[in-house]
Amino acid sequence: MPAPAYAFAVFLGAFLLFQVQPLLGRYILPWFGGGPSVWTSCLLFFQALLLAGYAYAHGVASRLTPKWQGRLHMGLLLVSLFALPIDPDAEVWTGQSYDNPTGTIMLLLLVTAGLPYVILSATSPLLQRWFHWRHPDRSAYRLYALSNAGSLLALLSYPFVVEPLAPVRLQAEMWSWAYAAFVLACGWCAWGVSRRVAARPEPEAEEDGPPPTASELGWWLALSACGSALLMATTNQMSQEVAVVPFLWVLPLSLYLLSFILCFESDRWYRRRPWAFVLALTVPMACVMLATGGVAPLGVQIAVFSATLFAGCMACHGELALARPHGRHATMFYLILALGGAVGGLFVAVLAPRMFPAYWEYPLSLAAACLLTLYLGVRRGGWSLSPAGGAFAPPPALLLALFAVGYTFSVQAAAPHLAVSRNFYGVLQVTSAEDANGPLRKLTHGRTEHGAQYLDARRRFLPTMYFGAGTGAELAFQQHPARKAGKPLRVGVVGLGAGTLAAYGRSGDVFRFYEINPAVIEFARTQFSYLSDSPAKSEIVPGDARVRMEEELEAGHPGRFDILVVDAFSSGAIPLHLLTGEAGEIYAQHLKENGLLVFHITNRFLDLTPVLTGMAQRLGMTALRVESTPKPELGVSAATWMILTRNQEFLRDPVVLACAEVESGADSLDWTDNFAGLWQALR
Repeated sequence: MPAPAYAFAVFLGAFLLFQVQPLLGRYILPWFGGGPSVWTSCLLFFQALLLAGYAYAHGVASRLTPKWQGRLHMGLLLVSLFALPIDPDAEVWTGQSYDNPTGTIMLLLLVTAGLPYVILSATSPLLQRWFHWRHPDRSAYRLYALSNAGSLLALLSYPFVVEPLAPVRLQAEMWSWAYAAFVLACGWCAWGVSRRVAARPEPEAEEDGPPPTASELGWWLALSACGSALLMATTNQMSQEVAVVPFLWVLPLSLYLLSFILCFESDRWYRRRPWAFVLALTVPMACVMLATGGVAPLGVQIAVFSATLFAGCMACHGELALARPHGRHATMFYLILALGGAVGGLFVAVLAPRMFPAYWEYPLSLAAACLLTLYLGVRRGGWSLSPAGGAFAPPPALLLALFAVGYTFSVQAAAPHLAVSRNFYGVLQVTSAEDANGPLRKLTHGRTEHGAQYLDARRRFLPTMYFGAGTGAELAFQQHPARKAGKPLRVGVVGLGAGTLAAYGRSGDVFRFYEINPAVIEFARTQFSYLSDSPAKSEIVPGDARVRMEEELEAGHPGRFDILVVDAFSSGAIPLHLLTGEAGEIYAQHLKENGLLVFHITNRFLDLTPVLTGMAQRLGMTALRVESTPKPELGVSAATWMILTRNQEFLRDPVVLACAEVESGADSLDWTDNFAGLWQALR
């Protein structure tokens, strides 16, 4: 079998392997709340099945003759075709579990694409083994670099080519057809192994050097786990502050793969001392981003976190490349790398949320990268920890980086709080504070404050922060024609927070809150009193608001809301599936004919006005923008709200016209479930 056949099969397999990751993540993201942990759970699944694929490759390569290796693989390739097309059913998987849907996500992915993914994972190491067997005088590690190049192309093409041009369902169909082509290409290689060269014996083990020692296996595992943990922790760190979108998944994963490509393509790309300096430089910069609470511009944050990730991955993967074994032991090498990747993923996605009250896994991953680089530099590179090594030697620089990590970690760990909860949806904290008006209690999700209540008996009923006097929320409630006529209101709220909006309730009103995070529901009931103090009746519907609203429509029970407020931000990140045109159509069906659809869009990085203007045009509504200024004497923050409505009485109200600006729609954006261009909304 000529080398080009192997190259094509390896490249196409790697392309499909990493194309399906953002595809399926994008597919199921709206079904589980649209938070960063959905993608983290997907990454854990992909790491686990990568391990299964590498284990299969190592097992068949070490225990079966080439003839039976080829036959077995051809059989599995044919069986995997029965899994096509990859098209999960939303009705089967949505609405099952909201406390911690990680298990549901992984089962969904296993049923949808489990066997094809295992086959794709096994392709690179197995075909490299066959190639080495056929061409023992040629390096099979070039195929590994080619595999990573195919993976990188798949990742980069998804957010810029595939996602903008094709609906998600069409993407799944295209992938399925491409996988069928891969089965033919890989099957051709397997047939060649089983038929054309089956009689040739494998080289003796001693021709390729001794097997790896237990110590070597341990270092492979540690370096791989560190790189994987750093990848997933960095992705979490970036996604939680902006939006959970393929670009912010693809960028870290692309840098992770690029480090593999460079390190395994040639030894010239990794030099221990220069990359140690880069790591020592970038880690403190990342610590500054953490310590300052994300106040830096978005581009700066992404650049710093990305540079730190790349430096850490180059250090870990460069050491792996230097320690790689001879070709005969390649499948064992890849198996340990995959095991390390799964261990790192398990740490970030499963263990860290249960062990740590905050996102401590990111600084811990940084510390691990510095420690591994420092230790291996001393052990393998002859570095000295003594001052005689020079002020700018890697050990002192890395020690300073470790100090920066330790300081940042200690600041995070020492932050005072009244209550804290970490679950699938992020870190939620209740803290005490005091301003000129007296003591108050705040609800914080990640780095973003989502509600506050004064403890003083005279002020505890006041709506504060983004919801108080002069805001779009107050305008909607106070100037609604039904309210002015003295009639009770029926209000829907997407996102409970501290329950602040219940302060606008009057006797006879009904407030129906949709909240996906169980911890938010608990804190709103136990740490704040807006719900219990309100004379209105409060109902809380657990689960994703869009899914629950769709279920209510299917059951013939629309909300018939006078006002529907959408305020479902999580630590500044925008759940895009709640802002698409299709979501707007669901909201409209729950509104009364003259109802108000109200969005809270205060955001440091994104201007969502064009998005909601586009939604208003789709729904035949007028869009109003309400900008409010801070009122410290009332505990009110600056806020931006959008009100969409057909209610002409409200639109002609002089108070409304004085406070709100009608949006022309000249720069409107039509976001859909198939495509929502995050970069279109960047400030």
